[in-house]
Amino acid sequence: MFSANILKQKSLNFDFMANPLPETYNISVANLPVLQKIVQAYKLWHNTLPHIPRLTRYSLGEKINDLFIEVSELILTASYTAKEQKGPVIQRASVRLDTLKFFLQIGWELKALDNKKFAELSQPLVEVGKMLGGWQKQAVTTQTPQGH
Repeated sequence: MFSANILKQKSLNFDFMANPLPETYNISVANLPVLQKIVQAYKLWHNTLPHIPRLTRYSLGEKINDLFIEVSELILTASYTAKEQKGPVIQRASVRLDTLKFFLQIGWELKALDNKKFAELSQPLVEVGKMLGGWQKQAVTTQTPQGH
């Protein structure tokens, strides 16, 4: 059996307050506005999810939640991807974002989301779409060889 004493003996005695994680572990969204915007939308969704009717919350609500996480992950992945390989990752993020917006609309049509909440969630997602479109265009321009 494992006891608390054994855990104490084997622990590294790492105090997170006195020794914060190295900066490489501190992923800042401040340097990437599109990531800031999707995180802002997700926080709003996260606060909305518990208020969605139970029947929808555990089906469509979870699907929407998963899509928010997937889009965020793809945007973060694209930020770390080499310039010549960003295009497909950004394209996938854009497709998943459109899928997210589609399912949000279904939630609104089912009256799981009221007009106000649907508008509050949609607005930052439209902005994320525009940002991804601009990023995609920039990635394609970067990939195209000059003078050819």
